Amino acid sequence: MAHTPTAQKRQAQMPLIHGALELPTVLIDDYNNEARERGGFLGDRINKQSFQTKIQDARKIVRSYAEDPFDKTLGEPISKKKIDAMLESKDAVAMALAMGAVEDFSRDFADVVSKFLAIKAWAKTERIAVGGGFRDSRAGELAIARTMMILRAAGSNVTLVPIAHHPDEAGLIGSVHLMPSWMLKGHNAILAVDIGGTNMRAGIVEFDRHKNLIDDAKVTVSDIWRHADDQPSRSAAIARLVAMLNDLLEKAGKLKLAPLIGIACPGIVNPDGAIARGAHNLPGGNWESDHFNLPAAITKAIPTIGGHETFVMMHNDAVVQGLSQVPLMRDVSHWGVMTIGTGLGNARFTNRKPLSE
Repeated sequence: MAHTPTAQKRQAQMPLIHGALELPTVLIDDYNNEARERGGFLGDRINKQSFQTKIQDARKIVRSYAEDPFDKTLGEPISKKKIDAMLESKDAVAMALAMGAVEDFSRDFADVVSKFLAIKAWAKTERIAVGGGFRDSRAGELAIARTMMILRAAGSNVTLVPIAHHPDEAGLIGSVHLMPSWMLKGHNAILAVDIGGTNMRAGIVEFDRHKNLIDDAKVTVSDIWRHADDQPSRSAAIARLVAMLNDLLEKAGKLKLAPLIGIACPGIVNPDGAIARGAHNLPGGNWESDHFNLPAAITKAIPTIGGHETFVMMHNDAVVQGLSQVPLMRDVSHWGVMTIGTGLGNARFTNRKPLSE
């Protein structure tokens, strides 16, 4: 009689590859989709810069008949804090300016979501979590709510929700869900990295495994570096990241760190850890070069953790942010994530049935 392996053994037999489309709890149906329209990328309409453009356009209109509530030269970016303050302002013109930008952005966002849902890989998507830096603002929350209203008015049944964790932490927490449970056995924390077009974050993600679930994962210590201000070379950026990770290793204390580092970064990630495309916003140098491999560079710099050989697993940043939402998506079958930041990150998932013994 043929022997049927247990769930744990079957997971142990799963290949550990970067950018994997089969993960312990989900299948990745699509990510980093680069759908185009009118000669540009569909996602170009939904990012931090496009919202700033809406604000600037509204300011031009206001200036034609009233005083501009933003005390800045046209073209200068307006901070999220100032835009949020305008939404609470007693000045009706200021509030209308901010609300108008949110409305225009929401209509564009609804159109982009509708076009994504028409893509075969996104068909039957029931819920979309919206993350990224834009979500971490009152304007972002209003835009998500308004976009869903527009979609429902148009007959769509998809639900939009703000990603549950703070965007700075979601891109770290999701790394825990990249790892098969057997790799985490005997440990209660991992190191995680989130590399974006503006910032680079590293942190310790702690968890308390219970019945093979890691739903309670949380960031206990973290560090952030705004590389966009320093404009470093690629090698300098890697050196800074390694220093951040070594500092976290010292801060781990009595935590039982697994010898694993999860990395989230923009673009298409090949099984060998090379970035195929989509890394053009990363700091100085060619991150897509055939002669560069980020996981290999990190492993070389940090060869062991806790006396064990270091293993690095890397995936797309929108995928990893989406994975942080796994515990809240078990009531649907097909769901996705869209991250609004320097660009529009995206990924679509199908929940896997739990492995039984």
